[in-house]
Amino acid sequence: MGFEFIDQFAHFRTLHHAWLTLSDMFVGAGTIINIVAIVGGAAIGILIGNRLAERTRNLMTDVLGAITLIGAASSIKALWNRDLSSALPEGWPIMVVLGSLLLGGLIGSTLNIEAKLEGLGIRLKRRFDAQGDSPFVEGFVTASLIFAIGPLAILGSISDGMSTGIDQLVLKSTLDFFASIAFAAALGWGVAVSALPVGVYQFAWTGIGFALGSILSDYQVSAMTATGGILLLGIAFKLLNIKQIAIGNLLPALAVAPLLALGISYL
Repeated sequence: MGFEFIDQFAHFRTLHHAWLTLSDMFVGAGTIINIVAIVGGAAIGILIGNRLAERTRNLMTDVLGAITLIGAASSIKALWNRDLSSALPEGWPIMVVLGSLLLGGLIGSTLNIEAKLEGLGIRLKRRFDAQGDSPFVEGFVTASLIFAIGPLAILGSISDGMSTGIDQLVLKSTLDFFASIAFAAALGWGVAVSALPVGVYQFAWTGIGFALGSILSDYQVSAMTATGGILLLGIAFKLLNIKQIAIGNLLPALAVAPLLALGISYL
């Protein structure tokens, strides 16, 4: 038993070393792994989903909604991180999140991001799911937002761009793999196609990391994480059929949060 554990540990060390070697080979390896994980997990979910009763698929969606609530709570607790509370005046962290959501929502509504995401999903549906026998658009939009939102997508991509390791994106890929299985079983091929915008989003952050290095302070990351937690909360409400929120229109809040936190820190 002990030797078996040692062998498994050695295998893990070898695999971890392989990930690091891969990251040293070229920038962007972490996002490529993430894309493969999403597509592979979605393919498995499709194969499983066709054999599941509708009530079972609905139950899986409810479970995902509940898990997303937990993820939202984990992100929102960044409001009480010491780095954020020490960088901003007392009582201002929650105001930064509120201001970010309001300004981000105004920008997103003006740009009509939610409608554009849905329009992209409809166009892709016509190409990949012309028969219309699966909730393609819902799967595409929901999975795109869930896989893109969160500190791992941003911090992991920046770390990849700086060639300091892809550990965070490997962790994200593992989580996204299992999530895509569950989502695809309930929502269809749109989950697999969500790998396209997720890849574009993460490659953009990888490019920023490659060009500029670390551009965000810890307190700015905390502000972005807490704001992302509110967006995840909205996604959970949609999955649980509690409230339909145009989360896509709130995405600019993720960019506003670190800038607003930076401005408030000078007060």
